[in-house]
Amino acid sequence: MSAILSADDLNDFISPGVACIKPIETLPAAKPAAGSAAYEVTTEEHVAASQPPPPAQISLTDCLACSGCVTSAEAVLVSLQSDTEVLATLDAYRSLRAPWEHHAEAEGKLFVASVSPQTRASLAAVFAVSEAEAGNMIAQLLSGDSGLKNGGLNGSDFTWVIDTNAVREACLVAAADEVVHALSPEASNVQSAPGSEGAIDTTPKKPILTSACPGWICYAEKTHPYVLPHLSRLKSPQALTGTLIKSVLSQRYRVSPSQIWHLAIMPCFDKKLEASRSELTSTAWLPNHDTSQDPIRDVDCVITARELLHLATARGINFSSLPRTPLSSSQRTPFPDPKLDAFLFPPSRRKNQDALAGSSGGYLHHILQTYQAQHPGSSIVASKGRNADVMEYSVVQGSTTIVKMARYYGFRNIQNLVRRLKPAKISKMPGARTGASRRPGANGAIIEGVKEYAYVEVMACPGGCTNGGGQVKVSEVEGVRVAEGVQAVNGDATSARPGPKEQKEWLARVDEAYFSASDDESLDADGDREMQDADTNGVNGTNGTYGTNGYIDTDMVNGISRRYIQDVVGRWASLTGVDTQKLLYTSYRKVESDVGKKQNDVERVAGLASSLGGGW
Repeated sequence: MSAILSADDLNDFISPGVACIKPIETLPAAKPAAGSAAYEVTTEEHVAASQPPPPAQISLTDCLACSGCVTSAEAVLVSLQSDTEVLATLDAYRSLRAPWEHHAEAEGKLFVASVSPQTRASLAAVFAVSEAEAGNMIAQLLSGDSGLKNGGLNGSDFTWVIDTNAVREACLVAAADEVVHALSPEASNVQSAPGSEGAIDTTPKKPILTSACPGWICYAEKTHPYVLPHLSRLKSPQALTGTLIKSVLSQRYRVSPSQIWHLAIMPCFDKKLEASRSELTSTAWLPNHDTSQDPIRDVDCVITARELLHLATARGINFSSLPRTPLSSSQRTPFPDPKLDAFLFPPSRRKNQDALAGSSGGYLHHILQTYQAQHPGSSIVASKGRNADVMEYSVVQGSTTIVKMARYYGFRNIQNLVRRLKPAKISKMPGARTGASRRPGANGAIIEGVKEYAYVEVMACPGGCTNGGGQVKVSEVEGVRVAEGVQAVNGDATSARPGPKEQKEWLARVDEAYFSASDDESLDADGDREMQDADTNGVNGTNGTYGTNGYIDTDMVNGISRRYIQDVVGRWASLTGVDTQKLLYTSYRKVESDVGKKQNDVERVAGLASSLGGGW
């Protein structure tokens, strides 16, 4: 694993103190035989069985080895994604510049990075800057004159640094379209073929569950495959950015996808697992793919906020001293298509979702607003669940409930969700009742089944993505600031051993940085406030006028135009010659595991011998 990844960091999948989802297999305690001698010679097995088992201790090694959460093979893939790997790759290859001579730059790579808003918020809270300024500092590190290009063997740096909020807008529109289509009468009458659960060309079943959180997807595929038909087929912003970058650049520049190296800077370590998925490779979108060639991952490497700081330190760069203004226009290479360039790099930076949307991208909020826009006069009603990470929402019009949705964050709540989705066992007893039963809640009311929800936003981390395992924790803030020569900020918890209360307060500071980001923070290359133009890079179409985030028309939802996004995706598909389904969507599969399966001694020894290179 990464040098800075420890068992304490795994709270974005199974947090310390939370019961493991897998049972611990123990030997039953044997009753002492009557008249047994005090010094009787016995075997180790009998001694172990005669003593009560000690309390179970779950270590990082146990979690990686049990294959219930992360397999050993996945652990190897994750270990290859680190700040060390970033520097090694930059030192091994020269940066390709467009246009270039193919024969002269054959050994180079085109380096591209994408940055999540949650990562920017974490660093903004650490260094007491705005989220926009933190993003500029990251861009200066990756592409600026005072950044990575000053060191290393080749002076390589990143040609583009992309804000994933741009691609997230495409994800939000596609998510809303997917839900509306899945709930339509036409889709409801279509029956999926047996064995096609989770396939890319199938429509998800109600309730549709978010697919953007890789920790949740890993958990679902390995432990509860019956939820696969409910998973959204939509790619996450990280995955969609990787597909966009490699499919377009390889076609426009006529280079192999292997020469395009994509780094994603994300809030949690589970995103490394997502980047390693076989479904998210060039085989899904590369026309006439040569099966003899190894597939190229859409995302080559994922690092977190903490690893980004290690990256700067390794090159002797003081991150806090980097310029807080955007890169100058002379340093920017236009993306090789005007429409996609305007989409990925608008003149005004895109804002994050507001507090009502949450810190995990705002999928649920955008879908709710889409339904509200389709029903003029309707309103969104929210009600709290059993804790702060469970919320229920309804779009109502008068006394009529149009649609119901919910939010489930954290694995304790996710376990309750998947249990209620488990198909009822059909009893073979004559006259037995079938179907899921409902049990009364704490207040005596009946807990309604989750199957009534149209959509559920599911995230592994309590509190959402700003609480990812790769974010800077409160216990590390003081050390980071001391190393960077930054003074403490009033109101921060800097006690020697901060606890859960201090961490919660720190997370509130990160959320504040995340939600405070807005359009008016946009600065031009000279650091001045930027005025908005009605036209975006002169690429107006005939169907409307581009505003801050797209066309100004009647299909605008929360500042995002569905027609504009469809126009961009259509342009992407035409450039690559790939169907939009292959570009936007992916598939999921049941992952077989031997955890919890009973084996006899012969099978155990045979498995152990095989793993050690032996056999029978």
